[in-house]
Amino acid sequence: MGKVYSELNDQLRELIESQHLFFVATAPTSPEGHINLSPKGLDSFAVLDAKTVAYLDLVGSGIETVSHLRENGRICIMFCTFNGAPKIVRLYGRGRVIEPQDAAWQSLAPKFPEYLGARSIVIVDLERVADSCGWGVPRYEYLGERSQLVDYCEQKGAEHLAEYKQKNNGASIDGLPGLRAVMP
Repeated sequence: MGKVYSELNDQLRELIESQHLFFVATAPTSPEGHINLSPKGLDSFAVLDAKTVAYLDLVGSGIETVSHLRENGRICIMFCTFNGAPKIVRLYGRGRVIEPQDAAWQSLAPKFPEYLGARSIVIVDLERVADSCGWGVPRYEYLGERSQLVDYCEQKGAEHLAEYKQKNNGASIDGLPGLRAVMP
Protein backbone atom coordinates (compact mmCIF):
# COMPACT_ATOMS: atom_id res chain seq x y z
CA MET A 1 0.00 0.00 0.00
CA GLY A 2 1.12 3.51 -0.73
CA LYS A 3 2.08 5.98 1.98
CA VAL A 4 2.25 9.75 2.18
CA TYR A 5 5.16 11.38 3.97
CA SER A 6 5.69 14.92 5.24
CA GLU A 7 9.31 14.81 4.04
CA LEU A 8 11.99 12.52 2.64
CA ASN A 9 13.22 9.96 5.14
CA ASP A 10 16.49 8.04 4.89
CA GLN A 11 14.89 5.04 3.15
CA LEU A 12 13.24 7.18 0.45
CA ARG A 13 16.40 9.21 -0.01
CA GLU A 14 18.45 6.04 -0.50
CA LEU A 15 15.95 4.72 -3.07
CA ILE A 16 15.96 8.04 -4.97
CA GLU A 17 19.74 8.34 -4.97
CA SER A 18 20.14 4.79 -6.32
CA GLN A 19 18.04 5.46 -9.44
CA HIS A 20 19.54 6.35 -12.81
CA LEU A 21 16.33 7.76 -14.27
CA PHE A 22 13.58 10.08 -13.10
CA PHE A 23 10.63 11.79 -14.74
CA VAL A 24 9.54 15.42 -14.42
CA ALA A 25 5.94 16.50 -15.08
CA THR A 26 4.62 20.07 -15.32
CA ALA A 27 1.68 21.82 -16.93
CA PRO A 28 0.75 25.36 -17.83
CA THR A 29 -2.13 27.07 -16.07
CA SER A 30 -4.24 27.17 -19.23
CA PRO A 31 -6.30 24.04 -19.89
CA GLU A 32 -5.46 24.45 -23.59
CA GLY A 33 -1.72 24.33 -22.87
CA HIS A 34 0.44 21.25 -23.31
CA ILE A 35 1.31 19.03 -20.36
CA ASN A 36 4.99 18.12 -20.32
CA LEU A 37 6.61 14.91 -19.10
CA SER A 38 10.38 14.59 -19.45
CA PRO A 39 12.73 11.71 -18.63
CA LYS A 40 15.99 12.79 -16.99
CA GLY A 41 19.24 10.94 -16.50
CA LEU A 42 22.97 11.41 -16.09
CA ASP A 43 24.14 12.47 -12.64
CA SER A 44 21.71 15.37 -12.45
CA PHE A 45 19.61 14.95 -9.27
CA ALA A 46 20.38 16.00 -5.70
CA VAL A 47 18.53 15.81 -2.41
CA LEU A 48 19.34 19.10 -0.67
CA ASP A 49 17.48 18.30 2.56
CA ALA A 50 14.38 16.42 3.71
CA LYS A 51 12.05 18.99 2.13
CA THR A 52 14.09 20.24 -0.86
CA VAL A 53 15.46 18.58 -4.00
CA ALA A 54 17.13 19.90 -7.12
CA TYR A 55 18.13 18.78 -10.56
CA LEU A 56 20.47 20.12 -13.19
CA ASP A 57 18.51 21.04 -16.31
CA LEU A 58 20.55 20.33 -19.43
CA VAL A 59 20.22 21.86 -22.88
CA GLY A 60 17.42 20.49 -25.00
CA SER A 61 15.09 21.35 -27.82
CA GLY A 62 12.28 22.53 -25.55
CA ILE A 63 11.94 24.66 -22.44
CA GLU A 64 8.55 23.47 -21.19
CA THR A 65 9.47 22.68 -17.58
CA VAL A 66 11.19 26.03 -17.06
CA SER A 67 8.29 27.89 -18.67
CA HIS A 68 5.66 26.09 -16.61
CA LEU A 69 7.57 26.68 -13.39
CA ARG A 70 7.91 30.36 -14.18
CA GLU A 71 4.16 30.54 -14.75
CA ASN A 72 2.79 28.51 -11.82
CA GLY A 73 5.54 26.57 -10.02
CA ARG A 74 3.71 23.20 -10.03
CA ILE A 75 5.89 20.12 -10.51
CA CYS A 76 5.89 16.39 -9.87
CA ILE A 77 9.05 14.28 -10.00
CA MET A 78 8.68 10.51 -10.20
CA PHE A 79 11.18 7.76 -9.53
CA CYS A 80 10.45 4.09 -10.11
CA THR A 81 12.60 1.07 -9.52
CA PHE A 82 13.25 -1.22 -12.47
CA ASN A 83 15.11 -3.85 -10.49
CA GLY A 84 15.00 -4.94 -6.86
CA ALA A 85 11.87 -4.31 -4.83
CA PRO A 86 9.12 -2.64 -6.89
CA LYS A 87 8.53 0.93 -5.74
CA ILE A 88 7.35 4.27 -7.12
CA VAL A 89 8.10 7.57 -5.35
CA ARG A 90 6.47 10.84 -6.36
CA LEU A 91 7.71 14.22 -5.16
CA TYR A 92 5.12 16.97 -5.47
CA GLY A 93 6.05 20.57 -4.91
CA ARG A 94 6.71 24.09 -6.05
CA GLY A 95 9.68 24.59 -8.29
CA ARG A 96 11.82 27.56 -9.14
CA VAL A 97 14.48 28.02 -11.77
CA ILE A 98 18.03 29.17 -11.12
CA GLU A 99 20.00 30.28 -14.19
CA PRO A 100 23.80 30.66 -14.39
CA GLN A 101 23.56 34.45 -14.04
CA ASP A 102 21.62 34.16 -10.74
CA ALA A 103 23.49 34.55 -7.44
CA ALA A 104 22.25 31.16 -6.14
CA TRP A 105 23.96 29.36 -9.06
CA GLN A 106 27.39 29.62 -7.40
CA SER A 107 26.30 27.71 -4.29
CA LEU A 108 24.18 25.12 -6.11
CA ALA A 109 26.28 24.24 -9.17
CA PRO A 110 28.97 22.38 -7.15
CA LYS A 111 26.33 19.83 -6.13
CA PHE A 112 26.37 18.48 -9.70
CA PRO A 113 29.03 17.37 -12.17
CA GLU A 114 30.08 20.06 -14.62
CA TYR A 115 28.22 19.66 -17.89
CA LEU A 116 28.80 22.13 -20.70
CA GLY A 117 25.10 21.84 -21.55
CA ALA A 118 23.83 22.99 -18.14
CA ARG A 119 21.23 25.73 -18.63
CA SER A 120 19.47 25.91 -15.26
CA ILE A 121 19.00 24.26 -11.89
CA VAL A 122 15.46 23.43 -10.84
CA ILE A 123 14.87 23.63 -7.08
CA VAL A 124 11.74 21.96 -5.71
CA ASP A 125 10.29 22.71 -2.28
CA LEU A 126 8.42 19.52 -1.44
CA GLU A 127 4.76 19.74 -0.43
CA ARG A 128 3.90 16.05 -0.66
CA VAL A 129 5.98 12.88 -0.84
CA ALA A 130 4.19 9.65 -1.69
CA ASP A 131 5.15 6.12 -2.56
CA SER A 132 3.26 3.25 -4.12
CA CYS A 133 3.95 -0.39 -4.88
CA GLY A 134 5.21 -0.31 -8.48
CA TRP A 135 4.03 -3.88 -9.03
CA GLY A 136 3.05 -3.11 -12.62
CA VAL A 137 6.42 -1.58 -13.55
CA PRO A 138 8.50 -4.00 -15.64
CA ARG A 139 12.02 -5.00 -14.72
CA TYR A 140 14.85 -3.52 -16.80
CA GLU A 141 18.59 -3.78 -16.60
CA TYR A 142 20.66 -0.61 -16.35
CA LEU A 143 23.41 -0.76 -18.98
CA GLY A 144 24.95 2.68 -18.53
CA GLU A 145 24.50 6.33 -19.40
CA ARG A 146 24.24 7.51 -22.99
CA SER A 147 27.04 9.85 -24.00
CA GLN A 148 25.39 11.64 -26.94
CA LEU A 149 24.24 14.79 -25.10
CA VAL A 150 27.58 15.34 -23.38
CA ASP A 151 29.49 14.54 -26.59
CA TYR A 152 27.28 16.89 -28.65
CA CYS A 153 27.77 19.77 -26.21
CA GLU A 154 31.52 19.28 -26.06
CA GLN A 155 31.79 18.99 -29.84
CA LYS A 156 29.70 22.13 -30.51
CA GLY A 157 31.20 24.27 -27.75
CA ALA A 158 29.88 27.07 -25.57
CA GLU A 159 29.32 29.58 -28.38
CA HIS A 160 27.14 27.22 -30.41
CA LEU A 161 25.19 26.19 -27.29
CA ALA A 162 24.49 29.85 -26.48
CA GLU A 163 23.13 30.33 -30.02
CA TYR A 164 21.10 27.12 -29.72
CA LYS A 165 19.54 28.23 -26.43
CA GLN A 166 18.81 31.65 -27.94
CA LYS A 167 16.97 30.01 -30.82
CA ASN A 168 15.20 27.18 -28.96
CA ASN A 169 14.81 28.05 -25.28
CA GLY A 170 13.27 31.54 -25.17
CA ALA A 171 9.66 30.34 -25.12
CA SER A 172 7.65 27.17 -24.63
CA ILE A 173 5.55 25.53 -27.34
CA ASP A 174 2.59 27.43 -25.87
CA GLY A 175 4.46 30.76 -26.04
CA LEU A 176 5.27 31.03 -22.32
CA PRO A 177 8.58 32.71 -21.40
CA GLY A 178 11.56 30.37 -21.07
CA LEU A 179 15.14 31.09 -20.08
CA ARG A 180 15.50 34.70 -18.95
CA ALA A 181 19.04 34.84 -20.33
CA VAL A 182 17.81 34.38 -23.90
CA MET A 183 14.51 36.24 -23.84
CA PRO A 184 14.33 39.38 -26.00
